[in-house]
Amino acid sequence: MKRIREAILVEGRYDKNTLSQVVDAVILETSGFGIFKDEQRLALLRRLAEKQGLIVLTDSDGAGFVIRNYIRGAIPPEQVKHAYIPDVYGKERRKRAPGKEGKLGVEGMKPQVLLDALMRAGATVEGEETAAPRGELTPADLYLLGLTGRPDSAERRARLLKTLDLPGHLSAKALLTVLNALYTGEELEELLKHMADAS
Repeated sequence: MKRIREAILVEGRYDKNTLSQVVDAVILETSGFGIFKDEQRLALLRRLAEKQGLIVLTDSDGAGFVIRNYIRGAIPPEQVKHAYIPDVYGKERRKRAPGKEGKLGVEGMKPQVLLDALMRAGATVEGEETAAPRGELTPADLYLLGLTGRPDSAERRARLLKTLDLPGHLSAKALLTVLNALYTGEELEELLKHMADAS
């Protein structure tokens, strides 16, 4: 079990239970949309983010992104890392039916998927050397690579998100953050070339 320095924010108690079996960290819940009215919880998140950093790990559905964007606007961006789980369709064992969008949430993910998401976000593992962010990609690079500003950019981004096992809801700005954690400019160009050759 890896010990993570940053506090990790998830949506609910089942997410927290699942994640606590994967990592040793301070894990807090938003209580779904309850975070919007809970000033004390938000104040705690701000203190933790300032002191040790915060990783936001919400579901990959629309509701998860609403919560993520709220946190993004409430806490300084340099204190927050965003971990994304892939779009996986199905239902959690405890539920009778799938969620509104039919996707598994954090609680339904395999342990390795959760660990990979945290590592991609740049989680600090206690006792291990952590690599600095890899890339220096800019929004202009995304344009030059055809991932924004072109008629087929949305389709190209969607293919890239699927290839990288990232949620389809991911904005271009969030994609840029993830790409900078994973790739140099040259590595990304090579990946896109490989994807083009494969299609």
